[in-house]
Amino acid sequence: MPEDRFDYESTLEACARRDKAAFEHLYQQESGQMLGLAITLLGRRDHAEDCLHDAFIKIWSNADRFDRALGQGRAWIYSILRYRALNQLRSRGRLVATDDDFIEQMADDSPQAEDHTAQQWQGKQLKHCLQQLERPRRHPILLAFYRGLTHDQIADRLTTPLGTIKGRIRAGLRALQECLQECLQA
Repeated sequence: MPEDRFDYESTLEACARRDKAAFEHLYQQESGQMLGLAITLLGRRDHAEDCLHDAFIKIWSNADRFDRALGQGRAWIYSILRYRALNQLRSRGRLVATDDDFIEQMADDSPQAEDHTAQQWQGKQLKHCLQQLERPRRHPILLAFYRGLTHDQIADRLTTPLGTIKGRIRAGLRALQECLQECLQA
């Protein structure tokens, strides 16, 4: 792990104490990458900018709810952005239509898959572990994460029984977790 890595957890804890400088530092650190993810999810820059604004308001107002014992700070702020984007899509009554190749590219080729994980070094590990999963397990996980599809929607989209999709996601997440743990221990 690089020595100069940004300390998301301490920064969020400072935000919880209403430290405006910490919040500004967090914004400067992540807003560009978060905007890129929001554009990818929403398909329009103006909607993405609104989503980013809403996400940072939520981050500021809920920073006291962040608990480092439950997870990483960067993952927490990206989950807020992701949920805001998915809520925006659902409120408009649609999800962005993308082909399956785009979803696979998010894990395989795109630097965005790397840029939107906890840190760049973790992104490489996540990318590696996702590539280790066979497509029937990887694809439903990516559809759920990047498109916010429910298990039912994934089953319909992939024309696969719901129970099979749930089992593949569960097994895929377990394998992903094991692979990431192995990478962290190496």
